[in-house]
Amino acid sequence: MNKEWLKVIIAAFFEVFWVIGLKHADDIWSWVGTVIAIAISFYIMIMAGKTLPVGTVYAVFVGLGTAGTVIADIMFFGDAFSAAKIGLIILLLAGVVGLKLVTKDEKEVTS
Repeated sequence: MNKEWLKVIIAAFFEVFWVIGLKHADDIWSWVGTVIAIAISFYIMIMAGKTLPVGTVYAVFVGLGTAGTVIADIMFFGDAFSAAKIGLIILLLAGVVGLKLVTKDEKEVTS
């Protein structure tokens, strides 16, 4: 995995924080943290999209962010655990990984 894909993973990590922030922010500081997480997440994703195919970057970003948010809701906020939810997250992540595997980096294409 190269550093551009690592940027996408880091951006998705911050996405989990801002999505949770949108639901749970209730004072000025939690809103400031949410806005900072949005800015960091999108900045890193945009930087990765300058080198990688933007459609794939966005799909991986959203897929990882969605999986992370669902897992965080279950682990930290008491959302109901179900085997179906976990199975669908695994299916989503398999699709994201598959999409990443079949997409060539621009550097690889021009080489």
